Amino acid sequence: MSDMESHRTGQETIETPGTAKTQTIRRGGGDPGARGRTTIADGVVEKITGMAARDVVGVHAMGSGMSRTFGAVRDRVPGGTKSGVTRGVKAEVGEKQTALDLEIVVDYGVAIADVARDVRENVVAAVERMTGLEVVEVNIAVSDVKLPDEEDEEPEPRIK
Repeated sequence: MSDMESHRTGQETIETPGTAKTQTIRRGGGDPGARGRTTIADGVVEKITGMAARDVVGVHAMGSGMSRTFGAVRDRVPGGTKSGVTRGVKAEVGEKQTALDLEIVVDYGVAIADVARDVRENVVAAVERMTGLEVVEVNIAVSDVKLPDEEDEEPEPRIK
């Protein structure tokens, strides 16, 4: 094998008296999966958080009444900026950690402290599993309670 071939294949033949041994040499150093940086946008963490929070029993909606109303209108406008999944969620993302703020509406009759704990657990598990970021805090603001006889605040669609 020529020197050029051994350089391309990453193998080298080492000869000592009475033996010839081929050894594989790693080029570039270290684990290939650790070469380079991965950055995760705030919006990605916000979507994961929004989906995980909505999965918790007792969470009726995300965001305050006004943000839900404006969000419903914005969702109907072509090219609307924020998706409904991220409504009521704000993430601050660093290189290795993230902090989350959520605003939720709970269903009437649920224990708010239990719902908040379940939201925190579900959000932390989902964000850490999917992103590898450490969730340092999840702040939850309960902005409303959905009563059984209340209608949702989303405006009627103009076109049916």
